[in-house]
Amino acid sequence: MRRIRIKGVNDMKEYAFGIDLGGTTAKVGLFTTSGKLLEKWEVSTDTSNNGAHILENLAAAVQQKMQEKGLSADEVEGVGLGVPGPVLDSSIVPIVCANLGGWGNRNVSIELSELLGGIRVLVGNDANVAALGEIWMGTAQGCRSAVMVTLGTGVGGGVIVNGKVIDGAHGAGGEIGHITVNPHETAVCGCGKRGCLEQYSSATGVVRCMKKLLDANPDIACTLRGKDFEAKDVFDAARAGDALAAREVDEMASTLGMALANIAATTDPEMFMIGGGVARAGEVLFTPLVRHYKEYAFQSCKETPIKAASLGNDAGIYGAVRLIVGA
Repeated sequence: MRRIRIKGVNDMKEYAFGIDLGGTTAKVGLFTTSGKLLEKWEVSTDTSNNGAHILENLAAAVQQKMQEKGLSADEVEGVGLGVPGPVLDSSIVPIVCANLGGWGNRNVSIELSELLGGIRVLVGNDANVAALGEIWMGTAQGCRSAVMVTLGTGVGGGVIVNGKVIDGAHGAGGEIGHITVNPHETAVCGCGKRGCLEQYSSATGVVRCMKKLLDANPDIACTLRGKDFEAKDVFDAARAGDALAAREVDEMASTLGMALANIAATTDPEMFMIGGGVARAGEVLFTPLVRHYKEYAFQSCKETPIKAASLGNDAGIYGAVRLIVGA
């Protein structure tokens, strides 16, 4: 666990960079160290040759912006980087990241710092970093303890307790998507397990479960039947009054609510934040989610608010800067 400490104003250089590394693109932001986003842009993630060029491309993106803005290394506090995998000691990615072309198993902090001429680099898991962003400048601003759950193609998570990122002994802290919620599931999750939360509450999970529900209820009318559909279509159908789609949304919300209740019983956050594309469904998701959460939650935690994350796709770059300015 790493404690987030605020440096004194006089200790801090003026600028910092935040990078959110994804499988397709890396989002990059130039910030003041007080948290003001000055400029953001994207660079392609080159996953060829086992991702051999990823770090040099990120270094080039930072250096080009520094040159464009006339910034010297003496004006840059550091570069924070969120990566889609576990991280040890704010430096090391200990395993290969499948969606980065086999990239990983390296000390990212040292390698990227060397490419940047010695500028300090700190690294974090992308979901943990997004949680840091939200607790610093987003929905959970002012909280000391909060949990971020990102519902996208998969389910990510970031846990912060008393100002500390819970990353764990193996860098796997906050892997909320791989909590087992159904020990009887026969389908295999992308992680190799069965019955993970991700199989039910991600965008792909919602589509998978909706298709199963359609197959199991061939005589019930549904506007999605016979169509190719995405998770958004399931929520839209439920909002429009489709009974079978509403049943799937309720089952998904129940599963997610149970997982959040279990997390609350172990970490007792001040707030849950829900982000990612699925969270844009709005009240058709949040209303049953809150109801089911309260059904499962320990008495002391029943009123813990569940809110939509507010920084959107920028949460990762905000949190990456927070790694630097809070270190």
